[in-house]
Amino acid sequence: MRRRPPPGLLLRPAAGLLLAGLAGLAGLVGAGVLTATAAWAAPPSTGSQDGSLIMVLDSSGSMAGPDGSGHTRIESARTAVGSVVDGLPDGYPTGLRVYGAGKAHGCDDTSLAQPVTALDRAAVKQAVAAVQPKGDTPTALALTKAAADLPASGRRTILLVSDGESNCGAPKPCQVAAGLAGDGLDLRIETVGFQVKGAARDELECIAKAGHGAYYDAPDAAALARQLVRASQLSADAYRMAGTPVTGGASAAKAAAVGPGQYTDTIGPGETRWYAVPLDAASTADLSATAVPQPGVPVDYGDGIELKLTTTGEYSFTCGSDSAHFGQDEGAMILTGAVSRVPTRDGKDDCDKAGRYLLSVHRTTAATSDTSRWPVELRFDNEAPLPKGTVPAAARTDYGTAPAPLAGTPKDRAGGTGFNDATPLTEGVWRDRLLPGQTRYYKVHVGWGQQLSYAAEFANEPVLDGGTSSASTFVQTAAYGPGRLQVGDASDARDNRPYSGTPVSVGLGTVPVTWTNRWVDESDAATVHTAGDYWIAVGLGPDAAQLARNTAVGVVLRVDVTGTELAGPQYQAPALASRGAEHGRQGAAGGDGKGAAGQGAAAAASASGGGLRGMDLVAAGTGGAVALAGIGTAALVHRLRSRTTRGGA
Repeated sequence: MRRRPPPGLLLRPAAGLLLAGLAGLAGLVGAGVLTATAAWAAPPSTGSQDGSLIMVLDSSGSMAGPDGSGHTRIESARTAVGSVVDGLPDGYPTGLRVYGAGKAHGCDDTSLAQPVTALDRAAVKQAVAAVQPKGDTPTALALTKAAADLPASGRRTILLVSDGESNCGAPKPCQVAAGLAGDGLDLRIETVGFQVKGAARDELECIAKAGHGAYYDAPDAAALARQLVRASQLSADAYRMAGTPVTGGASAAKAAAVGPGQYTDTIGPGETRWYAVPLDAASTADLSATAVPQPGVPVDYGDGIELKLTTTGEYSFTCGSDSAHFGQDEGAMILTGAVSRVPTRDGKDDCDKAGRYLLSVHRTTAATSDTSRWPVELRFDNEAPLPKGTVPAAARTDYGTAPAPLAGTPKDRAGGTGFNDATPLTEGVWRDRLLPGQTRYYKVHVGWGQQLSYAAEFANEPVLDGGTSSASTFVQTAAYGPGRLQVGDASDARDNRPYSGTPVSVGLGTVPVTWTNRWVDESDAATVHTAGDYWIAVGLGPDAAQLARNTAVGVVLRVDVTGTELAGPQYQAPALASRGAEHGRQGAAGGDGKGAAGQGAAAAASASGGGLRGMDLVAAGTGGAVALAGIGTAALVHRLRSRTTRGGA
């Protein structure tokens, strides 16, 4: 199996922030502070409010047999179901259906042991305790009934646990799963094979694929509990969508009109959605799309979303483009892409005019990939221009010296499911757990003149097969600024690495937040042009389910905001008194607060003629209104029109 990223993309040596982060990670491991077996747990998630889960338990005669641990298979299944309900959020709608427990023979033998209602842990445990395996295996009928047990709408999950193949003839369970799941938008079917092989395993894998879900292999009782908990918690912790429903047009001529705000839509394989957006001649417009496929379903390297913003009229000009692809084939994870329209200083560019623009979102899908529709969250942000007469501070594209890694005992903090419920963090050391295929989100305030630096550190993790497992996966991270623009790394860090259970660190560092950065060429600085909340996303590859012995993998997040926060984007802005004492450390990478505001600008464009370099803006040391007056109009006309994002965390 190919891994993320393709060969050659991880060859750049780590430096700066990540070297410091790895040094800190090694110190924590040596001191015993960070171990995968440490007795701690992140605070429980509240779960997604629109989700529901029903477990379907095989209770046929074979479940009465021994499982090799001194218990019968049904005894181990009871324990595993108890672990599932103990780990689910309070109130999460959960039910239990069994089949093969009512009589010795019969292909109509399935019953609802616990209705899908707000989670009643005691009731589910009592229901599964009463199950006595004895009969046949009517898997297809049980799946059909389970789908009807779930609410009529919302994100619904069937979690099937079986130790064998259906013996009830037509219809085949795989065909039934495909019919129930449909386009996979609202219903998915996950399967767990308990000590299965051959035809039984093939059938369960087929059910999961047809049901737009994932298959989990459980060769023993411990694995059964682990995989059931993983699958159920991924359902409960799914991305929390928010926004006004909208249906994008099937063509440019049928584009759906959207104004500033947040929207939800869906997109199918190979489909392009079109949206018409009104832009004025002065504001910076940021338009983003976050695609939320079912975690872990089959994907290919090139699968993802591609965004383009164009003008309308007789001639169409491309004002911005972006793409976000998985870059791996382990399984689907969340993707975000964004485009910006930044007006030039003289207002004469083809994309500066007020009027109707078109945003297209295209989904690329390989023939072997899952074909379920993806929920998509769209956001349209308008940033007003600076007040007339305001001279902004000069651009800053220098990262500077990496700050020393923060020390201290990590504090437990569970990340959010996405942008809408991201967990607020301040400067400090934090600890969380990630499930295979999961991405956690955090948000950090970064003010004018400040820099964000962080490292996500994964320590030694007990692996399967006594440490001889050949399985491997990846860890990844991404940061997003206001407008959900992905931030490039300026610190020579690495945003993804292979992971096989030994310590690794991923992260990045930004340049100082400066309004004028929006006009520079450097991709790691152009998006760092607005103060506010910056998001950190940390993800663990789906194949960790074949690697890690623990249900979730521990991660320590070291978050640092350096530099004094300034009162605004203007030249020589004073320190912001209300935040200066509590946000950022003086000196380090962000300087003393005077660097961004106290630098003048030179009238210089890059030697290549391709546009303005950030350091050109800070070279002269002139002051006052001269800071921008000396910049040539031709240099400011340049706009960074396109960028490509490898699959976001």
